[in-house]
Amino acid sequence: MLRVYRIPFSTNVERVALAIAHKGLAAEPVDVDPADRGPVVAASGQELVPVLDDGGRVVADSTRILEYLEERYPDPPLYPRDPARRAECVVFVDWFNRVWKVPPNAIEGELRQMNPDAARIATLASEMSRSLDLFEDLLGGRDYLLGDFSAADCAAFPFLKYSLLHDPEDDELFHRVLVDNLPLGVNHPRLAAWIRRMDERPRVPA
Repeated sequence: MLRVYRIPFSTNVERVALAIAHKGLAAEPVDVDPADRGPVVAASGQELVPVLDDGGRVVADSTRILEYLEERYPDPPLYPRDPARRAECVVFVDWFNRVWKVPPNAIEGELRQMNPDAARIATLASEMSRSLDLFEDLLGGRDYLLGDFSAADCAAFPFLKYSLLHDPEDDELFHRVLVDNLPLGVNHPRLAAWIRRMDERPRVPA
C-alpha cells in the first residue's frame, strides 16, 4: 500500500494525487499539521510535502514522485512512450517548475515584506497573466496540454486551476497570489474547459 504524507490544499500533493489515481493505485493518506512537520521529517529527512512511502521506499518532491510512479507502475503511462514526446513532457514539467513558478513565488515573497515593491509585483503579475495565452494555444485541438493526459497536466493543473476554482476555506497567501494574478477571460475558453475537465478527474488519496 502506498502512503502519502500531505497537508491541506497543497498544490504539489494534488499533483501526486492525480497521478496515483491515473495509475489506478490505492494510497493511504497521512495528514500532517502544517505547523508540525515532524512526521514528514521523520519519514523523509526533510519537511516538504508530498512524501510517498511505497512499502518502505520513501520518495520526496512531487516531480520525483511522478517519475518514480512511472518507473515502478508503468501502466497506464504518465509520460509518453515515444522517446521524443517523453522528452517534451520532461522539458515541460521542468519549465513549469523552474520558470513558470518563479513569478508567483516572487510575488508571495514581496507580499511578506514590510514594504513590498509594487512595481516588481506588477511586472511579475504581467508575466503570469501573459502565460495564460500560452496554455490556451497549447490546448488547440487537444484535450490535454500535450495531447493525451500526462505528467504535464498533473504538474500544471493544481496551480492554473486557481484562475477558475478556489476553495473559500483555502487562505494560503501563495494561492491568493494565483487567484489574483491569473485573470482567465473570454480569450481562454480552451483553458477554462481543460481546468473543468481536470477537476473532474479522481485523486488518490481523496
